[in-house]
Amino acid sequence: MVEASPKVVVVVPTYNERENLPVLAGLLAELPVPNLHLLVVDDNSPDGTGEIAEKLAAGSHGTVGVLHRTEKDGLGRAYLAGMARALNEGADVVVQMDADLSHPASVIPTMVQTLLTGDTAVVLGSRYVPGGSTASEWPWHRKALSAWANFYVNTILGLGVKDATAGFKAWRASTLRAIDLPTVQSNGYSFQVEMNYRVVRRGMTIREVPIRFEERVEGASKMSIGVQVESALAPWKLRLDRNR
Repeated sequence: MVEASPKVVVVVPTYNERENLPVLAGLLAELPVPNLHLLVVDDNSPDGTGEIAEKLAAGSHGTVGVLHRTEKDGLGRAYLAGMARALNEGADVVVQMDADLSHPASVIPTMVQTLLTGDTAVVLGSRYVPGGSTASEWPWHRKALSAWANFYVNTILGLGVKDATAGFKAWRASTLRAIDLPTVQSNGYSFQVEMNYRVVRRGMTIREVPIRFEERVEGASKMSIGVQVESALAPWKLRLDRNR
């Protein structure tokens, strides 16, 4: 009897990504990962991304799903909604990635293989382990800010990872259940930090594989001043909650 391949669901939040989404869906469809599914979580994009996602789903023979949300209330909320849907639909592995093509889909097979080896709870696609890199288009001050953010987060929370703010991850379904998704409070980019922190606090293992992080090709960045402020305060809030 042949053992069934684990169901891998790639959760991709979208807001005004009509140019990038079909390209990403095509890249995922070519990966040598059996039982791979794409779940698009669209926050009512005014550019019609949700309609494009529905067209992709209609022609996918069940491998593409769409979750439509009525409001744009943050990256973290979108991921939590998509992860909950993936778990309810029987996912064994949940991959989270951006829709803007900054995360290399070609690394997903390595991430999944690493995840399913030993006691790994989550795998990070890391810019800062040997072999990883950031886009050559990044100006020096953006690279410095990213490096500082990782140093800052690790100093406060002791996560022990090279890329604490990484947004490209592969999760075991059991890990997502163990860290109690409904109680996650962070929303913007600090969502990534809180998720890692919950894993570390439970004594579970995080591993990192190298990626090259590219600049988005189409569309506009979602990084705002409010998101940056939340990201700066979140590690202190998590540490204070722990101390209480």
